[in-house]
Amino acid sequence: MPEWLEYVHDRYAYWAIVFLMIIGLYGMLFKNNLHKKVVGMIIFQNSMILLFVTAAFKWDATVPVRDAEIDVNVVGNYLNPLPHTLMLTAIVVGVAIVGVAFALLIKIYDNYGTIEEDELLEKLQSPAPEDDDSEDSFPSKGGSV
Repeated sequence: MPEWLEYVHDRYAYWAIVFLMIIGLYGMLFKNNLHKKVVGMIIFQNSMILLFVTAAFKWDATVPVRDAEIDVNVVGNYLNPLPHTLMLTAIVVGVAIVGVAFALLIKIYDNYGTIEEDELLEKLQSPAPEDDDSEDSFPSKGGSV
């Protein structure tokens, strides 16, 4: 087996993660549907979490809990718990961000009737019809309530 092919084969998890990153980035940058942009963001977030967890993994290592059978002075016997802990925090923050993003998408759809980016920008660019006898409208700066 050629040396470069062995290099690629030994790091197959990283290639899969890069592939997921590209899919997520493509979804965020090139899709017009806001729902698809959020799904792309979710894929990109999860690929970053996978990258950090994969990079922190070591074969034949254990959690950093003292065990009489494992030599404490050999650092290679233990995993570093910090990247895994940070990724748990990233998962919680990611879930919150996705919840807020979908809530905003629902409000955008309720207010504008679309979640397509180009249609939404078109609606935002066009002047809104003035409705003077609407009870929901806010008074002008100098007006009374």
